[in-house]
Amino acid sequence: MLEWVYPYPVKMAPLPGNLSVAYVDEGQAEQTLLFLHGLGSYLKGWRKNIDELRGQFRCIALDFPGYGKSSKGDHPYGMTLFAQTVRDFIAYMGLQNVILIGHSMGGQVAVTVAARQAPQLRKLILISPAGFETFSDTERVWIRSLYSPTLLKATPTEQLVRNFEINFHRFPEDARFMISDRMMMKGTDAYDHYCTLIPACVNSMLDEPVLNMLPTVRIPTLVIFGENDLLIPNKLMHPRLTTVAVAEAGTARLPHARLELLRPCGHFAQWEQAETVNRSIRSFVVGVSG
Repeated sequence: MLEWVYPYPVKMAPLPGNLSVAYVDEGQAEQTLLFLHGLGSYLKGWRKNIDELRGQFRCIALDFPGYGKSSKGDHPYGMTLFAQTVRDFIAYMGLQNVILIGHSMGGQVAVTVAARQAPQLRKLILISPAGFETFSDTERVWIRSLYSPTLLKATPTEQLVRNFEINFHRFPEDARFMISDRMMMKGTDAYDHYCTLIPACVNSMLDEPVLNMLPTVRIPTLVIFGENDLLIPNKLMHPRLTTVAVAEAGTARLPHARLELLRPCGHFAQWEQAETVNRSIRSFVVGVSG
């Protein structure tokens, strides 16, 4: 396990399927915010939100299997496994009154969980969620070709840095640790695992879409997008499509949802516009009846 420094004490949850999931648990309150990270990320990406919100809510963030400090291994990484992990984690922790918060890929996982009417969920918050944008068969083939383990492993350092920078409208220096942690992996078995994990997750996101699930999500939902998102929509596949159009179309399919657009703000909204996002989370959780 890489000796990444996490901002809070890390605990481990033994779950079915020989999984050991790393998580942090901060604050004490009746309502629980459960944070799900995005593709290639980890629970550290929620620090600015946990720091601020743990005084009012119980804040739990986990590393998906294969990510961060959670166990690695030969597992079918993807939406089905991650959604089941969330359900098993909620059961293991005995959580009730859960507000599920997902970023990017974590948003697609959160929709997968919420669409199956998990009784412990009260509300849903989707931040720059994957799954609102659709792809043709030809586009899916092209995307898969860009995410092979061999190509990922051969990515030069300059491009790795750029891949982080495009998550933001303006890359903030306090996010530099994300790059440093990734660089720490290079040349290790952990990096070999990562280069296999990411294509598996991308394939699963393409193979297990959630757009048609959105109308079945019956709980109040808040959708947050940065208007300057460079990742959604995919600029190569859909150069004429705007982030606002994707956000509005997806939100319209959710029965009890509202959309907040942030500007200037990129894909990693909960970090780049942390104060605004925290204020929106607090208002939505406290001010909307379940």
